[in-house]
Amino acid sequence: MSESPAVTVAEPAVDEAPAPLPPLELRDGLPHITETQEDLDRVVRDLIAGTGPIAVDTERASGYRYGQRAYLIQLRREGAGTSLIDPHAVPGVPGLAEALRGPEWILHAASQDLPCLAELDLAPTTLFDTELAGRLLGMPRVGLGPMVEDVLGMTLAKGHGAADWSRRPLPEDWLEYAALDVEVLIELRAELRARLVEAGKLEWAEQEFAAVRDAPPPPPRVDPWRRTSGMHKLRSRRSLAIVEHLWVARDRIAQESDTAPGRLLPDSSIVAAAQALPRDLSALQATRAFHGRGATRYQRAWAAALREAWAVPEKDLPLAALKGDGPPPPRAWAQRDPVAAARLDRARAALQKRAAELDLPVENLLTPDLVRRLMWQPPEDPGSVAQVLAASGARPWQVELTAPLLADALTPAAG
Repeated sequence: MSESPAVTVAEPAVDEAPAPLPPLELRDGLPHITETQEDLDRVVRDLIAGTGPIAVDTERASGYRYGQRAYLIQLRREGAGTSLIDPHAVPGVPGLAEALRGPEWILHAASQDLPCLAELDLAPTTLFDTELAGRLLGMPRVGLGPMVEDVLGMTLAKGHGAADWSRRPLPEDWLEYAALDVEVLIELRAELRARLVEAGKLEWAEQEFAAVRDAPPPPPRVDPWRRTSGMHKLRSRRSLAIVEHLWVARDRIAQESDTAPGRLLPDSSIVAAAQALPRDLSALQATRAFHGRGATRYQRAWAAALREAWAVPEKDLPLAALKGDGPPPPRAWAQRDPVAAARLDRARAALQKRAAELDLPVENLLTPDLVRRLMWQPPEDPGSVAQVLAASGARPWQVELTAPLLADALTPAAG
C-alpha cells in the first residue's frame, strides 16, 4: 500500500498589529505660566494680533476646593501660541475679556467650563463645542482623548484632570497636560466642521452651540441636601432631618474653609449618622461609619446640628420627597395612566428610529425629559406640538424633525 502524499497545511495569516499612534506633543514647548499683570498684558496683545478662533480650556479643583472656580485658563490661537493663565495670581484677569470678545471660542464639553469663565466675566461671542459636534456626528467616543485619536490620529495623554489645581506651584507635567488640551483643538474643530457640512448637520450644530452659549445659570436648587448620595436607605422623617442639618452645617464649614464638602465629611457618613439616629455627640462618635477629615475637628458643629434636627417638631419634619413639577417615573405610568404609557412607548420608538436614521444619540434628537412631559400632559391639539416644543426650549432643527413624530404618537391610531 502506497503512502498518501504529505499534505502541507498553510499557517493562518497573522494580521500585523497596527502601528501605535504618535503621541501629541507641544509644538512650541511649554509656555511659562502667566502670573503677573505685565505677562497678562503681553498675552492680551498676542491674542488680539492672532488670527482665527481661540481654543479655550480650564482646570478646576472641585474635589478639593469649594465651588467650581477656574485655577488655570488655557488659550491657544494661531499667531499667538499657547498661554497658561493663573486667574488667582492676576485677580479679575484685566484685559482678557477684550482679547476674547469677537473670535469664536473652541471648547470641549463647553457647559463644564463656561460657568467658571463667566465668574471672571469671560463669555464667548460665538462657540464651537467639539464634544457636541462629535455627538451630532454619531461618533461612538466623544472624550477629547478618543476624538483626537479617531479624528487626528494622535494619542493624547490624560491623567491630571481630577488633580488639585489650586496647588502652587503647579508641577511641570501638570502644566504640560493642561497645555496639550488646547494644542490641537483648532485642527480638531476644522475637521469636525468639515464633517458636519458633509453630513448636512452644520446648521443643527450651530443651533446647539448657541443654546449652550446662551444657557442661563441654573436656578438655586430647592433643598439641595436631598442630593446626598445614599438617602434612599433612610426610612424615617427624623433621619431626613438629621441629613438636612448635618448637610447644612457641612456646607457652611466647607464654604468658610474653602474645602470641598465631601473632603470634610463624605455623604456616606451623613447617611450613616441618619440611620443610627444619634441624639448626642457621644452617640454620633460611636457610629462606626461616621468618619472623615472633619468628623473630629468640627464635632461641635455636628453636635449642634443633631440638637437642631431633634428639636424639629414631628409635624415639621421633612417629607420623604418634594412634589416635583414633572411627570412620575416612567415605570409608574402603566399603572397610573396606561393611555399615557402607550403614548410614551410610541414616542420613544419613533424617536429611536429617527435618531438611528440620522446617526446621532436619541437624547440629542430631543431631551427625554421634554418627551416625558409632553406625553404625560399633551396639548389638546396635536397640531400644536411644534409650538409646545419651541416654547420648551427645543431648537428649530429638533422641532422640525420630531414634531410630526410626536403628534402621531399622541393619537391612539399611531404606530
